[in-house]
Amino acid sequence: MFRLVSFVVAVLLLGAHAYAQDKTGEIDKIFVWAKPDAPGCAVAVSQHGKPVVNRAYGSADLERDVPLSTGSIFDAGSLRKQFVAAAILLLVEEKRLSLSDDVRKHIPELPDYGHKITIDHLLTHTSGLRDWTGLLPLAGGDPDALTLILRQRGLNFAPGDEWSYSNSGYVLLTEIVARTSGMRFSEFTRKRLFEPLGMKTTRYADDLKEIIKNRALAYEKAGTSWKMDMLLDNDRGGGGALFTTAGDLLIWNDALTNGRLGAFVSDKLQEQARLNNGRKLSYARGLIVDAYGDGRMVWHSGGAAGYHSWLGRLPAQGLSIAVMCNSDAMAATALARRVAEQFVPAAPANEDRPPPSLPAEALAGVNSKTGLFFDEQTGEPMRLALDRGRFRVAGGPGLVALTNDSFRRWGASVQFMSQDAFELHFLSTDAFELKSMEGKVTRYRRAQPYAPTAADLQAFAGRYESDELGAVFEMSPGKDGLKGRANDSPAALPEFKPIAPDTFQLAGVILRFRRDKAGKVVSLDYSNPLVRNVTFTRQSERPH
Repeated sequence: MFRLVSFVVAVLLLGAHAYAQDKTGEIDKIFVWAKPDAPGCAVAVSQHGKPVVNRAYGSADLERDVPLSTGSIFDAGSLRKQFVAAAILLLVEEKRLSLSDDVRKHIPELPDYGHKITIDHLLTHTSGLRDWTGLLPLAGGDPDALTLILRQRGLNFAPGDEWSYSNSGYVLLTEIVARTSGMRFSEFTRKRLFEPLGMKTTRYADDLKEIIKNRALAYEKAGTSWKMDMLLDNDRGGGGALFTTAGDLLIWNDALTNGRLGAFVSDKLQEQARLNNGRKLSYARGLIVDAYGDGRMVWHSGGAAGYHSWLGRLPAQGLSIAVMCNSDAMAATALARRVAEQFVPAAPANEDRPPPSLPAEALAGVNSKTGLFFDEQTGEPMRLALDRGRFRVAGGPGLVALTNDSFRRWGASVQFMSQDAFELHFLSTDAFELKSMEGKVTRYRRAQPYAPTAADLQAFAGRYESDELGAVFEMSPGKDGLKGRANDSPAALPEFKPIAPDTFQLAGVILRFRRDKAGKVVSLDYSNPLVRNVTFTRQSERPH
């Protein structure tokens, strides 16, 4: 019996030692690239509420040779969305708001889009509101984010029909917290979140130019040197930003794990959204919930100019990780996942791996199916491409063959079709039908070749104005496309190239010109990956 007890005790002690083993050496290797004379990252890890890693690598200030430390404060970027969501949910719990409230009840100056947009639509990125960050590059008059949002007269889609990440929704939520509570958002979060939880280094700054002790400066790489890269204007996402440390973020994670904000707030933050058709998404309210091994990972990333961050936890394993970086030298998300694997290794599921490479004999057949296609009903573009021997939707998931003419999605992409599973069935090399998981069938047709003559290009020349953006586009013929100038800038943009009749493209921007019944060009619709169909009217066609 004595030997048995001794054996059990030895095993338990061995297990305790293995559980508490020091991972600092492995973590140091992940950040070995962060040198003292370059920007780097801070990383903090806890297990079951106990800190096990708290390290910093690299420089916080290259001019003054100040190293990053565990007390360095970073702009957390979109990590703040979970704090905005928590603030809203506190007010919902107190019956001062309802998730089903029409947003116009609290912000009556928001246009009536003919659809009810609820507070929950804002929280879950299902509102259809155009993302103001996709509007700002063209906006005239340097408007703040809220003003720009309130100018918009159209939606990207009907509320609840799709998912699309929209910073605009969280600008409105910040405003709703302030109007409902009677406090500035910074004051509300300090009194209701940060102070009660003991997050002593965390603050929401209304003015980004105010002095923030221990703030790490942010940088971008410019050739072989570094340049400062920080957002210091106050028109971003509600007029401020969240500043915090990696260690304080673990306090927040621990609060969510242990329900310190109350069961309602904690549960709702992590409750995954559903579309109108009932499909569950990975996005919850300010947080993303993904499968990880046999459990789940609850996380969000953030970016603000040169600042990049990631905060996540594995609830079943009691693991919590925060990574905050002051440059884009290495992706915080990738670094954080490497840190997680040191504690909880997890082989990726099939759909998280790259799609299989096509054999050489299959490449020719697939190559004939690549190119630009348009939705026959909405005109939305989809480009199919070969990428390193793999067939895929450009900017979206991979495609694997079911037959010579049928393909299914491989890999999830939250930004593409609201994470829908789908199949492509080619009717010919110039057309295919996309069948979604819900059975919806959408037909796409290949963009028609378009080689406009000089006279054709001249028909598009003129000034076009958008009241929604307070912006002007001046279009003129180029060599084989259209030259554009925005808001009377002295410098012209690179040429917009023709991709289909009356349709031109520059990088992710598409201009689709509209004609009247007589065939005269009267307007253009501007779209980019965050914004659909902002109308610019040709000035000669505007009513007087």
